[in-house]
Amino acid sequence: MNAKLSEAIWLDDRDLCSAQQLMEVSGLSDEEFHELLEIGVIVAVDNIAQVKSFQLRYISTANTARRLRDDFELDTHGVALAMALVCHIEELKAELVAVRARLTRAISNQGE
Repeated sequence: MNAKLSEAIWLDDRDLCSAQQLMEVSGLSDEEFHELLEIGVIVAVDNIAQVKSFQLRYISTANTARRLRDDFELDTHGVALAMALVCHIEELKAELVAVRARLTRAISNQGE
């Protein structure tokens, strides 16, 4: 029996990668990557730096963009629009969780 070894990394905000690494890992084209960068779906750590670095969490974002492209046969602008909508949905979900938490606290404080 062969055991398959794999390496795991945390996709967090502490570690960084390059644009090239993001494109290689995700399978996005240069044009698709730069479109996502332009609309703010992917954000560089330092926009002024000559060589831009990105938080590892954007690997997940780039992979999602590639899957949407492939699954729905989207062009570059379609991928950008779909990812903008996905990001907006994620923001709304986070806001809803925060509102529910505040409401739960308010209700429990009234009962005391």
